Amino acid sequence: MARIPYADCSSEAVRPLAERIVAERGSILHLYQMLLHSTPIAEGWLTYLTAIRQQSSLPGALRELIIMRVALVNKAPYEAQQHAPIALQEGVSQAQLDALQDWEPSDAFTAEQRAVLAYTDAMTRQVQVPDDIFAAVSARYEPAQLVEITATVAAYNMVSRFLEALQIHSHDVR
Repeated sequence: MARIPYADCSSEAVRPLAERIVAERGSILHLYQMLLHSTPIAEGWLTYLTAIRQQSSLPGALRELIIMRVALVNKAPYEAQQHAPIALQEGVSQAQLDALQDWEPSDAFTAEQRAVLAYTDAMTRQVQVPDDIFAAVSARYEPAQLVEITATVAAYNMVSRFLEALQIHSHDVR
């Protein structure tokens, strides 16, 4: 159970943003129901993650591999549960999802994906990225995509840290 109660999405102060979230996302997930305790934070979060997920030039499968890897490294099951179906829809194979926990010895990933996964791991685990890992990813992607890859890793580290600090989980009752 979450550490604090979820926000009341029917309150007058929250309702307009809650309706926007439903219009853009289809429903109000536990994450957004918690964020709605602070409508300015929820609104900024929604705008930022919409840009990451829907306005980036990255292929959806690559974006979702990043998100799933961050969730696994950070032990954020809610994040992984929410994104596994999206990853499959975007073209990530079930074999890749199955291999993602221990991706390095796996042959399920392309050289480009491996470079991005190493970059994701470095950013998530160490924050600082070693030169050789950056060189491998920058050799394959243009600056705009490097920014988008970096922002995606950073954004979903933010998401998992928020989820886990407040213990937001799929099985919570709202």
